[in-house]
Amino acid sequence: MDVKIQTEPFDARFPNVNQTKRCWQNYYDYSKCVAAKGEEYAPCLQFKRAYQTLCPNEWIEKWDTQKEEGTLPFDINA
Repeated sequence: MDVKIQTEPFDARFPNVNQTKRCWQNYYDYSKCVAAKGEEYAPCLQFKRAYQTLCPNEWIEKWDTQKEEGTLPFDINA
């Protein structure tokens, strides 16, 4: 099986900035998208690929745990 590794393309919302905001925004967008449309909705997967590329694994694990516990600092259903 061939695995293609690539970085996320340029995002005009985040020119010349630290990628922390971009990481968080894509995690947030993915969470909101999945809550509204479900995990298999193709546009949601773009956000998921982006945050998985941009965010440290430790952050993702922490946010996933917070989401499960209901302590994530935003409401994905709002």
